[in-house]
Amino acid sequence: MTREKIQVILVTDGDRVAQKAVETIGQELGLRCISASGGNPTPISGEEIVKLLSQVPYGPVLVMFDDRGRRDKYKGEQALEYVANHPSVEVIGAVAVASNTKGCQGVEADACIARDGQVIAAPVDKMGDREDGRTTAQPAIVQGDTVDVLNDVEVPVIIGVGDIGKMDKQDDVHKGAPITKRAIIEILERSGISYGRRE
Repeated sequence: MTREKIQVILVTDGDRVAQKAVETIGQELGLRCISASGGNPTPISGEEIVKLLSQVPYGPVLVMFDDRGRRDKYKGEQALEYVANHPSVEVIGAVAVASNTKGCQGVEADACIARDGQVIAAPVDKMGDREDGRTTAQPAIVQGDTVDVLNDVEVPVIIGVGDIGKMDKQDDVHKGAPITKRAIIEILERSGISYGRRE
């Protein structure tokens, strides 16, 4: 009997603060999280992540990727590309995290979550603030060190946020990382996927 594809949400941040936030959100929403994918940069390969995903009993699974500020395709983006293209994986969405890295192509998000918790049709910066001078008529291009690779893989829903677990303490893990949590819920709802604690 062949196993169904495992549903995955890609998260383009993985430092210590982001990892704690993503793990906490996973627990609250009843989602699995590949904690070993957390790190700055991503400490394990795409092959290792897929191996870990094969042991997860159900999805969706939160998986973190981080290029540690590098604008080229580094460890995080290399691992993300491998995981997203693997035949056993179904990517249902990605949280595209803005950073101050210059010279990135950026990726168009379906929506962004500002640090006040509002779902907006404009891009946000690392602080989670709406980028100045952008109108809703323009695409919401999120700039970040680990987001460019999202242009090269199939991702049905992309939601942009500022720096996970930070955003001037608005996304603090002690508050439940509400901005990132809203982004993940947005992906689940737009994908028609139910979530919640499972026994």
